[in-house]
Amino acid sequence: MDILSIKQRFGIIGNSAGLDRAIDIARQVAPTDITVLITGESGVGKEVFPQIIHQLSSRKHGPYIAVNCGAIPEGTIDSELFGHEKGSFTGAHEARKGYFEVVNGGTIFLDEVAELPLSTQVRLLRVLEAGEFMRVGSSKVQKTDVRVVAATNVDIQAAINEGKFRQDLYYRLNTVPVSIPPLRERKEDILLLFRKFAVDFAEKYRMPPLELDDESKHMLLNFRWPGNIRQLRNLTEQISIIEHVRTISGAVMQKYIPETINRELPILYTGAKSGGEFSERELLYKVLFDMRRDINELKKLVGETVVHDNISAHLHSMANSGAESHPFTAPDRNIHTPQPFVVQNPIDEEELFSHSEVVDESLSIQEKEMDLIRRALDKHSGRRRNAAKELGISERTLYRKIKEYGINA
Repeated sequence: MDILSIKQRFGIIGNSAGLDRAIDIARQVAPTDITVLITGESGVGKEVFPQIIHQLSSRKHGPYIAVNCGAIPEGTIDSELFGHEKGSFTGAHEARKGYFEVVNGGTIFLDEVAELPLSTQVRLLRVLEAGEFMRVGSSKVQKTDVRVVAATNVDIQAAINEGKFRQDLYYRLNTVPVSIPPLRERKEDILLLFRKFAVDFAEKYRMPPLELDDESKHMLLNFRWPGNIRQLRNLTEQISIIEHVRTISGAVMQKYIPETINRELPILYTGAKSGGEFSERELLYKVLFDMRRDINELKKLVGETVVHDNISAHLHSMANSGAESHPFTAPDRNIHTPQPFVVQNPIDEEELFSHSEVVDESLSIQEKEMDLIRRALDKHSGRRRNAAKELGISERTLYRKIKEYGINA
């Protein structure tokens, strides 16, 4: 069966290359018993592909069941999938078969498989590897012959890194991956889908179908569609019911697609999303902002290091010679109070990669030395030996400086 025939049989609308590729993979893998993992955002239509795989396989006359793993409470998921024995837990008044036992010889579709608890993932891995399972409360091993097709809308690699999903189970499920593209990557299909939904709702509610003007078409094509096909279908139904004029203008469409969220503008990184979904553009912006912050911090650190080195060099020169030291630049600080050096001219965000002065020199070296000496003498109540030690110079040099500057000590 070719791709066009599959689309007609299963009601798939669209001509994008990504969609055709996904259908082609499903068609090729269907005759085998290989496990398939279907990935894609919520609302892209993942539930159709397990049916394609089942109907085109040798198991098409066997049972088929779809299980939403995220909708079953954690306490009962093992019982639902593998069954339980009478009295195995409170409320188990009789034995019950699980889905893997009921669907023996057929296909089971595990939707939202990433929501399975870790203990259930271990049981599922055993089914996939050996075709064996045990009912809850039983020690008897049972066999099953089930084709498993799984689907998820989360980043399983991220779930593995967070310890929420078993890596060995992922490799076992992901024998053949089928990726369904989001609607924003299928722009050529948006108007086709809208027209199909408009006709369906016109028949359902017995009214003329909707039509779009150029402006409203443009708005549909440039919307990001975070809810994908499901969102487009709901929007079409809303307009079909509410609007009496059947030709939809841009002004009318704007009431359903606000202009503030209608444009595909860059999205700034705002933190991790639930489910770990990030577009490449969001990740790129995150990297750029982190890089800018790191460069700012690096420039500040270099400026502080330069200032500190200049002060140390000057004091060392004062201690080793009576000659006048070369001018240096230092922030005004109390020498006996340990404080970090502060860059007087902070780096401007707009001048990220431009050179900037670290410190402005506003006082002469002589005034700085006088101030440092006075502070040291005040701290040690005029005791020159202690003050010289505090300044890192000899007592003789300190006497000479006091006399030279006329400092009262």
